[in-house]
Amino acid sequence: MAQSKYLNSLEPWQDPKAQPYVSIKSLAKTFGGRVAVNEVSLSIYKGELFSLLGRSGCGKTTLLRMLAGFETPSSGKVFIDGMDMTDTPAYKRPVSMVFQSYALFPHMTVEQNIAFGLIQDGMSKSEIRDRVDAYLELVQMSGYERRKPDQLSGGERQRVALARSLVKQPKLVLLDEPLAALDKKLRERTQLELVNIQEKVGVTFIMVSHDQEEAMTMSSRIGLMNEGRILQVGAPTEIYEYPNSKYVANFIGSVNLFDGIIIEEEPDHVIVKSTSMEKNLYVSHSASVPVGAQISVAIRPEKVILTDSKPKGEYNWTSGVVKDIVYLGDVSIYHVKLRSGMIIFATVANLVRAAERPVQWEDEVFLYWKPENGIILTI
Repeated sequence: MAQSKYLNSLEPWQDPKAQPYVSIKSLAKTFGGRVAVNEVSLSIYKGELFSLLGRSGCGKTTLLRMLAGFETPSSGKVFIDGMDMTDTPAYKRPVSMVFQSYALFPHMTVEQNIAFGLIQDGMSKSEIRDRVDAYLELVQMSGYERRKPDQLSGGERQRVALARSLVKQPKLVLLDEPLAALDKKLRERTQLELVNIQEKVGVTFIMVSHDQEEAMTMSSRIGLMNEGRILQVGAPTEIYEYPNSKYVANFIGSVNLFDGIIIEEEPDHVIVKSTSMEKNLYVSHSASVPVGAQISVAIRPEKVILTDSKPKGEYNWTSGVVKDIVYLGDVSIYHVKLRSGMIIFATVANLVRAAERPVQWEDEVFLYWKPENGIILTI
């Protein structure tokens, strides 16, 4: 996960005096009776790299296209830098867009592709040359000016598309799955390059993605969408560590969910009885959840400690049999079946070679976690 540039100061979205740079108010879009975007409201701040994350069909691309002016909202408003852009046509908005396919002109060179918008704006040749050269250097494509798109790799085409979007110095850059066409290693490298470029130019980026790792790596904040609605907005660490629902917990990373009932509620903790475990769950928390409430306790797999020794204490541990081990190189994910039939996932760092690991298939093991690692979910 990329470190936020706001860590040493108050984040803009936490500052009551900060004004949003992009303000989306009750935005909705309906296609033939089907609601694609459902009353979405968002505040995005200058210099952010904000990601709209969700599964295919959740409405994120439609929302992006309404920001770009390619779709007309059924209702609601869009403000950019304090100006109402709701009814402003796309070509008059201070917005550039990087498409998933990059949409480069195949008959033009790299230089001509980047310069196209500046030529349309009537800029002088000397100014165009200077600005194109500057943005070629920014995206590390100097020396590629005479090449055409079919002579470039996927990563190089992506950089040209980004330079073409940035060269007009827009107030807002929209990115629709910009790295989807790249292979895994190139995508991972390009993610950090894109973040560095965005921070250098200081332009506000809004990116659509269905890839949770991509959004977690690149974003200052994430808006997680489902069925046209925003379910949660927050920094990557906030959404991962403190999901507000079972859907969010399941979508962002892997999670173990224990359904249960609150049997004790105190100011600093709750105790949960779950049918999946013999032992009760002790969860440190500050929120008030009444006794008798039906809830779920979420535990991330990397918080689960796997051992062959019986843990001490009366809470937050169980035992089971290893049914599968998924080897991922740096870590292995153990699938442990409890007596109740529930499968718990535990992520363990591979500190020794696979042949030397002490726990193997069909071994009986114990699992435990700390009270502060549990997350109470009521929906």
